[in-house]
Amino acid sequence: MKRGFASDNYAGIHPDVVTAIAAVNHDHEPAYGEDSVTAQLDDRVRHLFGPEALAFPVFNGTGANVVALQAMARSWEAVVCAQSAHVNADEGGAPEKVAGLKLWTVPTTDGKLTPALLDEHAWGFGDVHRAQPKLLTITQSTELGTLYTVAELADLVAHAKSLGMRVHLDGARISNAAVALDAPFRAFTSDIGVDMVSFGATKNGAMGAEAVIVLNPEIGDAVPYVRKSAMQLASKMRFISAQLVALLTDDLWRRNAAHANEMAQRLAGGVTSIEGVRVTQRVQANAVFAILPPAVTASLQERFRFYTWDPATGEVRWMCSWDTTTEDVDTFVAAIADEMAARGG
Repeated sequence: MKRGFASDNYAGIHPDVVTAIAAVNHDHEPAYGEDSVTAQLDDRVRHLFGPEALAFPVFNGTGANVVALQAMARSWEAVVCAQSAHVNADEGGAPEKVAGLKLWTVPTTDGKLTPALLDEHAWGFGDVHRAQPKLLTITQSTELGTLYTVAELADLVAHAKSLGMRVHLDGARISNAAVALDAPFRAFTSDIGVDMVSFGATKNGAMGAEAVIVLNPEIGDAVPYVRKSAMQLASKMRFISAQLVALLTDDLWRRNAAHANEMAQRLAGGVTSIEGVRVTQRVQANAVFAILPPAVTASLQERFRFYTWDPATGEVRWMCSWDTTTEDVDTFVAAIADEMAARGG
């Protein structure tokens, strides 16, 4: 089976991350985050997100989201999110089962929320019969590969804060967003009032490392305890922190994300010239969404791994990663063209 476009999780570990893990595999270090490598991570995170930022490494993205949401809201409070949000659509109900939080979901056409869309569920404050909307969670870049501009996020965050809500940003692909926006992380997080971030690294070249980054120190006290009770506290944390430090050193995160974004643009450019293929979302990060005839999809999936996003419409998703090559893209585009031609478009 040829290299596919199912997920940036399919990619291997960047060699610099492997080297970083091996480099800290000597002598003894204190456990549970009291090690020197995690201290280095704290310095890097403060440099990128602001002097009050605190990083809490975890094992995976769902864990980061659940820890952050549970730390920011009480059991009778609720989370407002896009219907397509990962916390709603792709985490097996963990935010509700583990964190015990009601999700108020809003349908969107592009994965992005607006102040008006937030208002669809941000009401009923003080009504004992309604789960209280306390937390807004947004994704950057979104699950549909689209981006909020810094101004759009600033308006949305300001509106949520005016309602007394807290704001969490799911940054599984935050590096791809920062590159596409040509903006530092803090420009669309701490500088505009985001309270916590789930910082993604696994999709950008790590072996398995994410972090909950607390930007508002007034609400971060619960995170260490929630992380432990949610089974996301690593004993040998230096090996998780080393991956994050490697990515945040010498702009490795930026180079990896920029390459993935570039490959997505190449893929989108290649398929838009194929009659009968329609790209459905703006290609702004490292994802391409398109509609193909079902027979074409089925045939291609015998040779290339990728997911059908919406069986009802035939929409598929193609993800590019830090190690996607131009040959990967061009081979896939040629295969799509051949399949479409064989079926008369």
